[in-house]
Amino acid sequence: MKGLGEKKWFPYAVAACIAVAFYVVLANIGSITGGLLQFLSYFKVIFLGGIMAYVLNPLAMLFQRTVFANVGRAKLRWSLSIAASVILLIAIVGFILGTLIPQLAESAVMLVSNMDGYLASFRELVEKWGVSKFLRIDQFVNSSGDVARQLQTYFTQNASSLVNASAAAGRSVVTTIIALILSVYMLSSKEGIKSSCKRFLNAAMPDNKYKSTVRFLSRCDKILVNYIVSSLLDALIVGVANAVFMALMGMQYIGLISVVVAVTNLIPTFGPIIGGAVGGFILLLVQPVHALIFIAFTFVLQFLDPYFIKPKLFGNTLGVSGLLILMSVLVCGRIWGIPGILIAIPLAAIVDFVYSEGILTALEKRKKDRQKKQPEAASE
Repeated sequence: MKGLGEKKWFPYAVAACIAVAFYVVLANIGSITGGLLQFLSYFKVIFLGGIMAYVLNPLAMLFQRTVFANVGRAKLRWSLSIAASVILLIAIVGFILGTLIPQLAESAVMLVSNMDGYLASFRELVEKWGVSKFLRIDQFVNSSGDVARQLQTYFTQNASSLVNASAAAGRSVVTTIIALILSVYMLSSKEGIKSSCKRFLNAAMPDNKYKSTVRFLSRCDKILVNYIVSSLLDALIVGVANAVFMALMGMQYIGLISVVVAVTNLIPTFGPIIGGAVGGFILLLVQPVHALIFIAFTFVLQFLDPYFIKPKLFGNTLGVSGLLILMSVLVCGRIWGIPGILIAIPLAAIVDFVYSEGILTALEKRKKDRQKKQPEAASE
């Protein structure tokens, strides 16, 4: 009887311990999360190198299939493909920085130096429209009249912070270079890494689970690669189209606004709105008519992008409903910030794939099996 009593109370004791442990975790979730993030920060270079290797892999495979297809030795062909992809990446980044940074700096200096005239024109426009009492434009102009002087005062008062920020930026550059070198080693060892992972999964899982897991990971890899490549091409197309239109219309700050539009276009759902608002506001200070034309063009471009450009680039790989994408953007943005917003769409596609071809298929199969067993049980 004593043994039965101990067995009766044992599940309750285990449940109480689990409840207490869960409460302790929830009460100290901030410390636990901070410690986990601090621990993961030690592997930041490795994670960054893995991401770079993952992004460079499709480009290297493209070089392997096309440019170096006639190279006889497979290992040499893959090494040349990696080298070519890294050189091309560095060349593209160098060209973008060398071309755009001077133009962006010149545009920013011109914008700040002419801010007083822009604000005066903006005030006249607002007063002409009769909405100055709602915007409190006088207070806005008075507080922002001498932007250059305010910036000079800010830089003087925050010199130490700027030095620290510059040092942090330098460390980030060094980290990026190390991660790029590490990504080359990862790409060189890609087949060995894949073989080791498959061998581990095959040893740890039954054959049917192993095959389904490999099929699931292959589908996730296809979704992510397609999303990364297509998103970059889509941002490039939108940015170039915006620059061409602004040049044809004789607008100012073409480089600055086009870069903002292209970069914000990488952010799903809300990115084009942010890019259009920033570009429209800058042009509103310079030439209100250009601002209206730019906003109208932005609406047209963002109508064409999701219905014509994106379907051609993404194909049917990301056939996810708009509601699921919006929910994913909101949740991932809340949890991980900007990086979460950037991965929201492929994550939504993976979740939709797991639900439709994994969970839903398993439930339907279980229901069919249950329906088959019911007539058999009734006949017996």
